[in-house]
This record gives sequence, C-alpha cells and structure tokens, in this order.
Amino acid sequence: MGRRSILVATGWVATAAAATLIGLGAIRLVGESITGTPGGVRSAAEIERALAAPEPTPTGTTGAAPTAPGTSAAPGGTSAAPSASSGVRRGFATDGGTAVAECGAGGVRLVSWAPAQGYRVRDVDRGPDDDVEVTFQGPTREYELKVRCIGSEPVSVADD
Repeated sequence: MGRRSILVATGWVATAAAATLIGLGAIRLVGESITGTPGGVRSAAEIERALAAPEPTPTGTTGAAPTAPGTSAAPGGTSAAPSASSGVRRGFATDGGTAVAECGAGGVRLVSWAPAQGYRVRDVDRGPDDDVEVTFQGPTREYELKVRCIGSEPVSVADD
C-alpha cells in the first residue's frame, strides 16, 4: 500500500469524523425540537391545569377571512364562532355529516357542522331559534339533522 493511499484513507476518515462532529453539534444546538417531544413532556398535573383553564373564544369574522378551527363558515361570510352566552353543547352525527349545537338564552344554535366525505352542505339554519337544522346532500341520499332544546340540552328531533 503506497503512501498516497494512506494519505487518501486518512483524509477520508478525518473528513467523516469532522462531518459527524459538526452534525452532532448542530443537533445539540437545535435541542429537543429534532430529537424530542415538541414543548417537552407534560406531567399529569400540568395537563389537568391546561384542561381546566377556560378556552379562548374566537370572535366572528367577516369577509374572506378564514374561520376558526372547528367552525364552519355561515352564509354571508361570518364564522360560526361561539358567543359569550354559550350554553350546553352537544355533538350529533349522521351518515351525511356531523354538527355541534348549543342551547342558550336565545334558543338553540348550530356552533359548527361538517359534511362527511362525498357529501356537501345543502342548507343550514344555524339559529338561534326554537329549532335549527343542517342538510347534508350526497350523490344518492340526503340527511337532515334537526335540533331543539329540551330543558337546557340540545336534542335531535324528527322533522315535522
């Protein structure tokens, strides 16, 4: 083995070692964001405190602004965001889609709705009113979800 081969092998090993050290140094600088849980691991007490804290309520937006996560855009460009007088909420599901309704001082209102895959929202009466409804239209079938407040709890009712 010649002197030139030894120099090439030594240079290759030195370059590989330097690249490895630089990579490890970069990972150490970046920290847990690459190798660990984002935000760290939370204890059970921290999770309970986070769940007990009140949720921030988004305000309704107008125009072409995006809606808050978990809400659906209502006709006229306003988002179906919860109001300050939010009451008892309950989710409902049909084969055509899902909806969340709540009872409050003004009656029942739809908080959010989402069609199932292959369906679209054909009509929405979001309230607040004595009853609210959303109609999901599919290629071969239509599902109508109608909700009223019984006591202070939203309940699905058959269409009149």
